[in-house]
Amino acid sequence: HMKSKNLILIVVIGAILLLGGCGCGGYNKMVGLDQNVKGKWGNVQSEYQRRSDLIPNLVNTVKGAANFEQETLTQVIEARANATKVNINADDLTPEKLAQFQQAQGEVSGALSRLLVTVERYPELKANQNFLNLQSQLEGTENRIKVSRNDFNTAVQDYNTVVKTFPNALYAGMFGFKEKGFFAAEPGADTAPEVNF
Repeated sequence: HMKSKNLILIVVIGAILLLGGCGCGGYNKMVGLDQNVKGKWGNVQSEYQRRSDLIPNLVNTVKGAANFEQETLTQVIEARANATKVNINADDLTPEKLAQFQQAQGEVSGALSRLLVTVERYPELKANQNFLNLQSQLEGTENRIKVSRNDFNTAVQDYNTVVKTFPNALYAGMFGFKEKGFFAAEPGADTAPEVNF
């Protein structure tokens, strides 16, 4: 009778030590992956900020062209203003908030695309060195945005996989490790936006 009590006690202590060890290792891994996601999110925000900073110069350069369509410029300015209102804290990267951010930035992308298509009708702009420099910077920024979004999605996938697998899933929620959102693929997302003339 004493042997069975000792055996049960040893099994219970063994289980506690095993789960405790897994818990500490799993917790530390989740912390590391969470920090990686936050770092990648910072890079994403930085690239979108770079694009946002280019827009006023682009708009001012285009505004200088004779009779340039005001509606197109207004759409770019409004989309940029709306996008700057959607800020997400790195601690709150929920799928819903990320979708909101992506939609706002998508409106900026659409407005910029319309602007660049409209420029086709203005030969003086296509020959303007300042405009050509801004166009080149914008193209590079769009490529950096794509890369930083891909890096972010990879980091989120690694994090979500660890948070949702056993035994981490048992205590991830208790420690505040919740599933994070991804950037969804957009139509044509497999190619960088065309901004060539």
